[in-house]
Amino acid sequence: MSAASCMLSEEQFLCSICLDVFTDPVSIPCGHNFCKSCITHHWDVNDQCECPMCKDVFEKRPQLRVNTFISEMAAQFRQSAVKKSSRMSLKKNTNSGEVLCDVCTESKLKALKSCLVCLTSYCETHLEIHQNITGPTKHELVDPVENLQDRMCKSHSRPLEMFCKTDQMCVCLSCTESNHKLHCIVPLMEQFEKKKAELSEMETEIQKMIKERHLKIQEMKDSVELSRADTDREKSDSVQVFTALIRSVEEGLAQLLDLLEEKQKTTEEKAEGFIKELEDEISELMKRNTEVEQLLSTEDHLQFLQNLPSLNPDHPPTEDWTKVRVHSSYEGMVRSAVAQLEEKLSEEVKNQLESELRRIQQYAVDVTLDPDTAYSFLILSDDGKQVYYGKRQNRLHNPERFSMSGCVLGKQSFSAGTFYFEVQVKNKSIWELGVARGSINRKEQISPELETGPWILLLRNGSEYTALTAYSPLLSLKSKPQKVGVFVDYEEGVVSFYDVDAAALIYSFTGCNFTEKLYPYFRPCKYNSGNNYAPLIITPVSQTQ
Repeated sequence: MSAASCMLSEEQFLCSICLDVFTDPVSIPCGHNFCKSCITHHWDVNDQCECPMCKDVFEKRPQLRVNTFISEMAAQFRQSAVKKSSRMSLKKNTNSGEVLCDVCTESKLKALKSCLVCLTSYCETHLEIHQNITGPTKHELVDPVENLQDRMCKSHSRPLEMFCKTDQMCVCLSCTESNHKLHCIVPLMEQFEKKKAELSEMETEIQKMIKERHLKIQEMKDSVELSRADTDREKSDSVQVFTALIRSVEEGLAQLLDLLEEKQKTTEEKAEGFIKELEDEISELMKRNTEVEQLLSTEDHLQFLQNLPSLNPDHPPTEDWTKVRVHSSYEGMVRSAVAQLEEKLSEEVKNQLESELRRIQQYAVDVTLDPDTAYSFLILSDDGKQVYYGKRQNRLHNPERFSMSGCVLGKQSFSAGTFYFEVQVKNKSIWELGVARGSINRKEQISPELETGPWILLLRNGSEYTALTAYSPLLSLKSKPQKVGVFVDYEEGVVSFYDVDAAALIYSFTGCNFTEKLYPYFRPCKYNSGNNYAPLIITPVSQTQ
């Protein structure tokens, strides 16, 4: 049958109404064939039932049944014709990309529109005929497109104009009455508009994500540049400091070596003088020894006694050499040189710490106390800069308020970057300072941990400084801080405490994992037998001299 259909002309498979290959072809009593929908529509819009071809009039509208033989032949011809048309279009218009009219039989003209209902592309002439036939039932026309066969149901040879949401696929009207009868079916345009809107939202979200990532890339690049600048500065400062230290060590070593050589030279000169004196004494003693030997060798008694008076009875003048020493003692020289070097190193370290503190002070922030978090017995100054322990205050209940620990937080929170503030602790014997998470439990006693904080430095008994951790190590300080600086690097997970006046680092928490907002933390503590009345005072930050 397929071979036979290829021998038939195209006109034999065209509906004379729509000028397209038959879709559900039916035969009417006069013998002419039409698409079922075409002839039905033709009779619906006309007063009498007549054949559009021979004009035969039927008193009663004929009952229409699909001619299965012509339908099968038309379906095969449609597929063959569409494939052939596609091949010809591809061959003739490889360079131009034009879509040709599917109705033209010989010299095919350029298509003006494609009908998504008929799955046919029309030139200007055939498009006008198509529109006249379809009448008020407008078919959807689009700019010419190729491969219209992909828009046809392979099972029913009908346009894919519906969408099955159950199987997520395009279907024809026949599919909705067969394989997809009980499925959720919507018009193709409805699904198209819905999905297009979803894709538009997705596009907007993707573009937003792309923009955010571009900004993050730029932020990272800027951070790398800042880090590089910090690294270069630290390298330069480190080279400068260690060069000075090395120079001090070399100068100290050179001075020590010169001193040792000078002392050795003095020892040698002194020894040479002693040796010269000893040699002179030896020479004199040898002369006397010769005289004695000569006299002792005389056997003549008279001559011996006569020559004896000429021998000087006294020994030649000599020194008492029993206590003379020329060995030099170097005891304490190296220790003294090392002490001097240590003093220089301490000075260099102090200068470096002062420089570091000056850099940190550039991150100073304005901190004020938050009365909504203050413990009931804490008294705050009007400007929010001072706090001390006093009589119970009549404050409203607030879920943010500490009820078991005498603490108060700063109003300001920080969730990125670095920040620094200073607090005067002068004339206090007990206090606590640091930072805490916003989610710190304010209704129970504080249990500090490195992972969850709070990260606090505290003073107990007037002299015991402790970093408040699970182990709470006691810290050894050279002097009692009067003003404490608190520095936080959020990304690096560092909380450091400084003695501002001494420009000395007291303690640093490192390896902290900050995941939420941090707040400055203050606890002035109770009176401690009258020795702790002084307030904690948040002071303006001035550059360390």
